[in-house]
Amino acid sequence: MAVKIKLKRLGKIRSPHYRIVVADSRTRRDGRAIEEIGKYHPTYNPSVMEVDADRVAYWLGVGAQPTEPVLAILKKTGDWQKFKGEPAPAPLLVAAPKPARPSFEALGGDTEGKGEAITQKKKAEKKDEAAAESESTEA
Repeated sequence: MAVKIKLKRLGKIRSPHYRIVVADSRTRRDGRAIEEIGKYHPTYNPSVMEVDADRVAYWLGVGAQPTEPVLAILKKTGDWQKFKGEPAPAPLLVAAPKPARPSFEALGGDTEGKGEAITQKKKAEKKDEAAAESESTEA
């Protein structure tokens, strides 16, 4: 039985995310897996690649063959180079935490509420105009 390390697709139509799984080569893409050994989220910026290095080393050691997309992921994480005995690649880019947005008061906003609207309501203007027209026609 040939064992492959491949991607299992999950998620909605336009927001895919993948699990890196070990499965029989004859199973379908999203079919039954022997073991899940990682995650891959390509739509995030930067994309997220989480791989269990110990399990990857085990499965590569017993003869599992990675597919081309998984091989590219393993090369970026450095697990393929570790398995082959080659020098490690440059570290992956990690997303920087987003700074907190400043509050309204910190930007110099007013802390006192006005209480009333500045402009008058349009319905009140229409009633005043109708009353003024009726007075002018009566006179």
